[in-house]
This record gives sequence, structure tokens and C-alpha cells, in this order.
Amino acid sequence: YLPDDILVKVDRASMAHSLETRLPFLDHHLIESVWGLPASVKSHGVETKWPLRQLLRRHIPAELIDRPKKGFDVPIDTWLRGPLRDWADELLCPVLAGETQVDGSIVGRMWDAHTRGDSAWGHHLWSVLMFEGWRADRPGERSPTW
Repeated sequence: YLPDDILVKVDRASMAHSLETRLPFLDHHLIESVWGLPASVKSHGVETKWPLRQLLRRHIPAELIDRPKKGFDVPIDTWLRGPLRDWADELLCPVLAGETQVDGSIVGRMWDAHTRGDSAWGHHLWSVLMFEGWRADRPGERSPTW
């Protein structure tokens, strides 16, 4: 699963944006040498990964090493206000017109607030958009009701 799926995707995405990811830490020689270290060497008080952090401090400013983790969030909110707005408007037309099983009044309020920038409903709206995209790809099929 790692070599043929996750690692390929991470590698492509990181190279496309000039990012270095933790793939070098998958080297089996490194894992084998670190595996044998006693726990007292691997951590120093509450500081984990102590040997790695000490090595990094020689080459990288401490504020980059000691900061909290930061993920790579998908910018759905920005996309739906920008490059995907026309696509989303088109997919939401039947919803807003009351032609689907989704409550158009709720979605309409969320979409208006989102596009104005008053609220960040992108992830909620994304679910509706994916459902509507799925439904639109199945002409003649009856959509589920709930």
C-alpha cells in the first residue's frame, strides 16, 4: 500500500511544490540503526526524537524545529470562491431550485454566506457538490431519498 499508492502520491505532490517530505526516513538502514538505540537516547524528558532534533539544530534554525506540526489542508474554501465557483454554481442550480432531495434553502444560505466570505462552509458544501456531481452523472437513475 505504501510503495504503490501513498508514497507515489506524496512524492508527486511534494516534488510539484518543491517540498521535502519524510520519505528519507523510510531508509531501512536508518530504521535498523535507530531501532537499536535505548529509549533514554531517543527522548530527552518530554522532547521526543531527541537525536534527530539535535542533528537538525546544527543546520536549521530552532524556531523551525520546535514549532507545532502544521498540516497541508486542501484550500476548498478558496477554490469555491475562486477557480471552482462557476462549476459549483452550475452543480448547485438544481439544488437551489428545489429539484433534488437536498434542502436547497439551507444550501442556498450556506452558499451565499460562503461566497460573500462571511463563513467558511467549503467542506460542507463540498459534500453536497460531490453528491450532485454523482447524481448528475447518472441520467435516468432515480436519486436516493432520505
